[in-house]
Amino acid sequence: MEEPTLIQHLGTLFMLVALQAVLGFDNLLYISLESKNAPAEKRSYVRKVGISLAIVLRIVLLFVLIKLIAVFQNSLFHVDFGEYFYGDFNGHSLIVLGGGIFIIYTAIKEIWHMIAFEDAEDANKPTRTKSTGSVIFMIVVMNIVFSFDSILSAMALTDTFWVMATAIIIGGILMVVLADRISDFLAKNRMYEVLGLFILFLVGIMLVTEGGHLAHIKLFDEEITQMSKSTFYFILVILVLTDVAQGRYQKNLMKAQAQTAKKANENILDEPV
Repeated sequence: MEEPTLIQHLGTLFMLVALQAVLGFDNLLYISLESKNAPAEKRSYVRKVGISLAIVLRIVLLFVLIKLIAVFQNSLFHVDFGEYFYGDFNGHSLIVLGGGIFIIYTAIKEIWHMIAFEDAEDANKPTRTKSTGSVIFMIVVMNIVFSFDSILSAMALTDTFWVMATAIIIGGILMVVLADRISDFLAKNRMYEVLGLFILFLVGIMLVTEGGHLAHIKLFDEEITQMSKSTFYFILVILVLTDVAQGRYQKNLMKAQAQTAKKANENILDEPV
């Protein structure tokens, strides 16, 4: 087979970097939200260190997958409860399922924390933060979970290690830059935090369906099907548009209420004593 030319390698590299950018959005969102658990002055630091460590581990994972891809794809065990539940689990499916379940748990916990009732005494208490090391650890672990899709997609496009490794490094640098910007945006626009958490919840569901599909899970004889990326982005757009429409409606409603209150006050002042 003819060896690809440098131009072909560069073309593949460009496609892989674009792929990293598309598949990395959900990862960026998780990093931005998780870094909020660190002390305020350390948040940019934990994002940079977490992503940098994750880049190194992604390259290691790439090397391992190239050498031991069969280990991750071969069946480890299966569970069979007849028509009620069936699953044939391998290493890949377990990692994706575990990551999806954890993200769903994290999103639900943060959403519940936002909407839970807090009295005045609790509201004045400082927000509990995690240690810098624990936040970095979670960023690295979840980055590896998210990396499986991009690495396997890269392996489908090329078998040249340096091309894949270079794409991972460039994608990681882009993530460092964008993670800070997304975090700054969420910090300045707190109303979008809820939207971000529901998107994170959606990411968890997507990973669970992917893991369920990889494990051939059946519930009541119905096989779990994977949520496609196109479906994910379609729902994402709907969520964003709904949030924007809701925000504008609320602003118009508050403006109308303020005008009504102003007219009512003017009428009271105009009434004869």
